[in-house]
Amino acid sequence: MPRSKADKYSILLPTYNEKENLPLITWLIVKSFSESGHDYEIIVIDDGSPDGTLEVAKQLQDIYGSDKIVLRPRAKKLGLGTAYIHGIKHATGNFIIIMDADLSHHPKFISEFIRLQKEEQCDVVSGTRYAGNGGVYGWDLKRKIISRGANFLAQVLLRPGASDLTGSFRLYKKEVLQRLIDSCVSKGYVFQMEMIVRARQFGYKIGEVPITFVDRFYGESKLGGSEIISYAKGLLYLFAST
Repeated sequence: MPRSKADKYSILLPTYNEKENLPLITWLIVKSFSESGHDYEIIVIDDGSPDGTLEVAKQLQDIYGSDKIVLRPRAKKLGLGTAYIHGIKHATGNFIIIMDADLSHHPKFISEFIRLQKEEQCDVVSGTRYAGNGGVYGWDLKRKIISRGANFLAQVLLRPGASDLTGSFRLYKKEVLQRLIDSCVSKGYVFQMEMIVRARQFGYKIGEVPITFVDRFYGESKLGGSEIISYAKGLLYLFAST
């Protein structure tokens, strides 16, 4: 089916204490889309960051324009899954890109996501750290083992048809993302995993692009013991219910 030239990409950027990272990630996204010529908007969903992230976002809006930088803040930290639900309500694009604002996902891969989606008519394109020349930089051995082990366990139990279940750098058709969000019950770390499992369940076509994941430059990582426990619980729930 021929593709309409009116494709627009809405990038959802959930932020919490990303004052140092937001200017650079925004500049890199703008640069990527300026080079490719695709229409886009960046939707910043700040969850009441006490470090002044929203003030920085307002300055970026002054620089790039309110049509390109759309601010949809919330009063307090409400979590990743609800941030996407909030963001998609305000998205005017027919494609949605989700990514982290902490520079762990480089926007240079976005053009590859778009190319693969167009070529293979994918419903979802997921960035993978665990296939091709994908990889992780800046993690210690313990973090790598936890991530690999969690992913391997999920592969064995869920057989999802994708090599990286917990990554959060993806491109979705808007209506596909909406249906997946409506069907997901998980929150937090498990949310990304359930999205892929549900996509497979619904028969959506999932494409993968190898990416390099770089551990955050500024601020603190949000992975701790409670996230690992909730991951294990979520994995067992998905195994039992899908």
